[in-house]
Formats: sequence, C-alpha cells, structure tokens
Amino acid sequence: MARERREIKRIESAAARQVTFSKRRRGLFKKAQELSVLCDADVALIVFSSTGKLSQFASSSMNEIIDKYNTHSKNLGKADQPSLDLNLEHSKFASLNEQLAEASLRLRQMRGEELEELGVEELQQLERNLEAGLHRVLQTKDQQFLEQINELQRKVRNSS
Repeated sequence: MARERREIKRIESAAARQVTFSKRRRGLFKKAQELSVLCDADVALIVFSSTGKLSQFASSSMNEIIDKYNTHSKNLGKADQPSLDLNLEHSKFASLNEQLAEASLRLRQMRGEELEELGVEELQQLERNLEAGLHRVLQTKDQQFLEQINELQRKVRNSS
C-alpha cells in the first residue's frame, strides 16, 4: 500500500500537529545523523516546536560547530563586504550617470537642440514649460525694474 501524499499546509488540530511534529522531527534528526556518518560532515540541527520546546542534534559538539559557523560567517562577511560596497557604489554611479544624461538631454531640448526625437505631445509640453519659464523671467525682470525705479525715486526725493 502506497503512502498518501500530504498537502503542505498548517495542521489545524493541535494534537495532530504535535504528533506530526514529533514524527517528522525524528525523521529529520535521523537524516542529519546519516548525513554526518555517510559524508563525514559536521552537522548541527536546532529546532523549536510551536510550544517553544528546544530539540537539537549535533554530530560533534554543538558549541564547536556554532563557533566554526560564526568564524566562517565573519570571514565571509569581510571578504564579501568590499565587493558589496563596490557593487552598491557602482549601482549608485550608474543611476546618477543616467539621471545626468537625462537632465543634459532636457537642457539641450530646452535650448532647441535634439528636438527630432520628440513627439507632438512632448513638444507641446516643452513649449508649455518654456512659456512658464519665460513668464517667470519676465516677472522677475519687471520686479527688479520696479525696485530700481523706486530706489532712484527715493534717491531723487532725498537729494531735493
């Protein structure tokens, strides 16, 4: 009689869940022990049940295996860190370079260069942007003229 495949999802019944946990934990520990013996590997397995109970297996000393893991992971971190930092900086550089290229293209287009690539809607948007910019320039110029006129009138009144 073939075993029935069980769908992998949370078992709702607490009792059934505990029975399944116990059976599968034993199987997992057996596999860890077999891996250790067959392959001469250091194996450490730590499992916490849903109730918080600790179960562990170690082919040798758990502390020695954890120390070996910590040493190994620290060394990996040191070796990989420069390349990770370098990759991050390269990514930032590429992004900034792309932004610079886009801004340079927009500036050239605002100067009336490289407009052939633009469609009608993009040209209309560029026209609106230029008109708005021209309006702000004219307002600023008018404001400065008024300030200069007022300053000159004040000087004339003070000198009279």
